[in-house]
Amino acid sequence: MKFKLDENLSPSLAAVFAAAGHDVMTVIQQSLGGQPDQRVLEVCEREQRALVTHDLDVANIRRYPPAERSGIVVFRLGSQAHGAAESATRRLLEHLKSERLAGMLWIVEDERIRIHG
Repeated sequence: MKFKLDENLSPSLAAVFAAAGHDVMTVIQQSLGGQPDQRVLEVCEREQRALVTHDLDVANIRRYPPAERSGIVVFRLGSQAHGAAESATRRLLEHLKSERLAGMLWIVEDERIRIHG
């Protein structure tokens, strides 16, 4: 799968995605830092990448309907520390083995993953 990590996630998480065999780019690598959510999502769609972010704004399904996206993953964790995000990423990648991401909104929490579509 193809992913884009938002600027609010550690770029080092890209290695976790890559180690699992995924194609990953970061918002920073593509000079999209500070761009509006809509612009980042447009680039994701053009590249057919799922966005992974801490930004709760993109979880607004009325403004950003999941069916129109390659996938949106929002980390909603008790801590934004690297260890918590890395653990959430590993859980996300494990769930991707049996669940579809395209056209869906995934909310990754400390204890569960909610999938909306």
